[in-house]
Amino acid sequence: MKLSKGSALAMACTLSLGLLAGGSAHAEKVLRIAMTAGDIPRTLGQPDQGFEGNRFTGIPMYDSLTQWDLSKSDQASTLIPGLALSWAVDANDKHKWIFKLRPGVKFHDGSAFNADSVVWNVNKVLDKEALHFDPSQVGVTASRMPTLRSARKIDDMTVELTTSQPDSFLPINLTNLFMASPAHWAKKAEAVPASVTDKAERSKQAWAAFAADAAGTGPFKMSKFVARERLELAKNPEYWDAKRRPKIDKVVMLPLPEANSRTAALMSGQVDWIEAPAPDALEAIKSRGFKIYSNPQPHVWPWQLSFVPGSPWLDKRVRQAANLCIDRTSMKQLLGGQMAEATGTVEPGHPWRGKPTFQIKYDPDQARKLMQEAGFSTANPVKVKVQISSSGSGQMLPLPMNEFMQQNLKKCFFDVQFDVVEWNTLFTNWRIGAKDPSAKGAHAVNISFAAMDPFFAMVRFTDTKAAPPLSNNWGFYSNPEVDALIMKARTTFDATRRDAALADLHAKIVDEAPFVWVAHDTGPRAISSKVSGVVQPQSWFIDIATMSMD
Repeated sequence: MKLSKGSALAMACTLSLGLLAGGSAHAEKVLRIAMTAGDIPRTLGQPDQGFEGNRFTGIPMYDSLTQWDLSKSDQASTLIPGLALSWAVDANDKHKWIFKLRPGVKFHDGSAFNADSVVWNVNKVLDKEALHFDPSQVGVTASRMPTLRSARKIDDMTVELTTSQPDSFLPINLTNLFMASPAHWAKKAEAVPASVTDKAERSKQAWAAFAADAAGTGPFKMSKFVARERLELAKNPEYWDAKRRPKIDKVVMLPLPEANSRTAALMSGQVDWIEAPAPDALEAIKSRGFKIYSNPQPHVWPWQLSFVPGSPWLDKRVRQAANLCIDRTSMKQLLGGQMAEATGTVEPGHPWRGKPTFQIKYDPDQARKLMQEAGFSTANPVKVKVQISSSGSGQMLPLPMNEFMQQNLKKCFFDVQFDVVEWNTLFTNWRIGAKDPSAKGAHAVNISFAAMDPFFAMVRFTDTKAAPPLSNNWGFYSNPEVDALIMKARTTFDATRRDAALADLHAKIVDEAPFVWVAHDTGPRAISSKVSGVVQPQSWFIDIATMSMD
């Protein structure tokens, strides 16, 4: 729902009063961020709200064994050591990986990070018998590292991770497993009343208490949390990486899912940073002295299609026609230039591009020809229902973008209807799949996704074994040729040969068109000129820890 300018300004003023009441902003260097999320992403270690959660409650508060290098804007982010100094697959058994851990790291509660911590954090989402097992964290974690099966301590600073099959993607997947403090959780568990005897309920209550008073190893630590309203993070002056030791005293996160409200809050000085500003306000924002940061991201904004019985997308001609009927150039103009036109999951020049025979472009005449061959016409359009959100992490501006697609596709004999749901609900439905009642009979789902590693970019959507609830093959796509190409890439540990296998995989996926590819995000955000040291990486993520405030 769009707010009037008056309503948006009133909301911004309300935010202002809350911010000023919440602390002495003038006495500290306080960075105030308006997110697109409708709620504060979960703070217990494994965030929800998609990758906006990783960006704002994961990476600032926690660390993972492997991390993304977010220090450069002129090249793609690469994998770097985090809480692990090094890692290698076992030469004799490629189901096993050895990780050497970083010594001297402390959690926010003062306890030591070590191999026991890693085993504990793996078990929180994989070992149903563990006292601290948390089903609520499984969906947002296990689906992102589906082959990980166990962790074993070798010594205090060495851990062995075992996978269900040889998996060269594992070190990349582990960027999603954030390390929470076992000692801090144990204290919360001890405080659960003795009258609560059910193991699962005790764990649930302990995790709820942990989320309200979290402890990771990250550059910022929680100082205040109000559900659905605000999260305040204070700098961690003892952070292990001196290069990322914060110069900003406090970061305040605010959920503001509506673009006009975020823009009003920025323009009236109530926040210093907004995600996804309203496109028609970009010039006004810049005229007020704010800076617009953007950069092409490994990101796809698509429709992911259903392949369950009865779906209109079972005919490849229909899938290809939809891809040919989208006027991406005009959509880019609609967004004030803040997108890149998608012709696949990765674009020409990328090592995984390959040589697809189907060329995605704007060709409505060819689209109509394919639709007529499939039996559709103006008098007999194909009915398509798409589940979308009104906002959310990486969703760009989903309502106007989807309405634009609806108008485009009508000219190619598509009758498109939308089921608009809240972002986190949509994200949860994504993991449940098109066969579940939560899909409400939708034939497609509009959820943007990161394409920075092979699993996230391609495998989780097209591998038969990645069907719900294991991972994000929402539409139950299944193709033996694609499965064979995935297995070849996953079990290839030489980087050059793996890239070649991934190029073959990408070409096959584009030819089969299990998506309607539309856009790549450029991650536009508007930030006050008071904030310096901002690096807008070629990544879904951004590092707040290295920034300063003048």
